Amino acid sequence: MSNATLNVEGMSCNHCVSAVEKAVSGVGAAAKVNLAAKTVAVEYDESKVTLNDIKAAIEDQGYDVV
Repeated sequence: MSNATLNVEGMSCNHCVSAVEKAVSGVGAAAKVNLAAKTVAVEYDESKVTLNDIKAAIEDQGYDVV
């Protein structure tokens, strides 16, 4: 398993947290959002999903991965 922490702009509430966690889960990874720090810690299996797939899933929800 691989781990990464992504900086995500645009998150402001618990709905945002849910949307991001659900999007990441949808591509087969696990996410833990830190709303105050505007970060998303992800854990994923590189043989099943790439970090770019995870970033794209978050961006598809309307957030910016910086």
